[in-house]
Amino acid sequence: MLNKENIRVVQLIDSLDIGGAERMAVTIANVLTDKISFSGLVCTRKEGDLKGTINSSVNYTFLNKRKSIDIKALFKFRNYIIVNNVNCIHAHGSSYFFAVLTKFILPSVKIIWHDHLGNRVSQKESNWFLRFFSLFFSGVLVVNEELEKWAIQNLKTSNISFLSNFYNTKQNEVNQTFLEGEKDKRIVCLANLKTPKNHLYILKSFLASDLSNKGWTLHFIGKDFRDEYSEILKLYIENNKIEDSVYLYGSCLDVGHILSQAKYGVLASTYEGFPVTLLEYGFANLTVLSTSVGFCSKVIIPNVNGYLFNPNEDNALMSLFKALPNSESKNKEMATNLNTFVHQNYTAVKVVEQLLNYYQKWL
Repeated sequence: MLNKENIRVVQLIDSLDIGGAERMAVTIANVLTDKISFSGLVCTRKEGDLKGTINSSVNYTFLNKRKSIDIKALFKFRNYIIVNNVNCIHAHGSSYFFAVLTKFILPSVKIIWHDHLGNRVSQKESNWFLRFFSLFFSGVLVVNEELEKWAIQNLKTSNISFLSNFYNTKQNEVNQTFLEGEKDKRIVCLANLKTPKNHLYILKSFLASDLSNKGWTLHFIGKDFRDEYSEILKLYIENNKIEDSVYLYGSCLDVGHILSQAKYGVLASTYEGFPVTLLEYGFANLTVLSTSVGFCSKVIIPNVNGYLFNPNEDNALMSLFKALPNSESKNKEMATNLNTFVHQNYTAVKVVEQLLNYYQKWL
């Protein structure tokens, strides 16, 4: 077992686009800098907007990997580990593949794999590769209980633990995004424009609730991939003439500033692991309308600290939207309850101590 001061860990991630796994990799690297002797972050394939959120005290490197097995990138990472005396690769999501390749040429390094994928259980055909590679993991961290159960049943390591996501409130932001509409009638959705995030369902529910005719506005914050999914959303907005009520902002880094301008936060994904978005909503004191999938139902207690709905029920979200204007006192109370709950359970201080204990136990 290592002492904390001897733990030298690099977070490994395939891209720095804004996403759940990517955000947690950066957040963990940032908060560990003053708690262990070395905190690094290595991006293998693609840099992105999150690069600007990496603390200067984090030892960051980009490998510029061009193909699945990139020998140049592999030996660059091997050299990084040797030079910085790294004893653990904390591999997030799909980066486990590159981490194991590295272990083949540097057997002494340990691998902790961190699974963030909410629909892992349903991906039966692609998991055989992961099962084999798990032979080389020293441990596995998962973000919800369903993933923990799956990992125990399927992976070739016994060192499996649940580690909740957390939100680091100590972040430097440049306020540059300003929302349209009235603050008390703004609903924000933090989610990249992609299939599981269910934006069209939110749009249909918003339109059916008639809130757009009462001065309410809907704000989508997340990367626009300019694909068919995105075009369907834009066409729906145009065809239903709600351009003055629905706004798309693309990727934004000033999340705290954005949420301070809103009163409600919605998340309607058809699957999730543990969305940091709910924690961000809670810290911003928003009234939350959340999907019931993944770990969401462990954070949101219906009618106590938020609203919970089944994203596969056609009118579930519409009914909640419709009731919002008549429930101001209740909404305010639930927002306060959620704010208290996330401060008590999902701050960096609480979760990072658990992570450090895990490192110590298995390194």
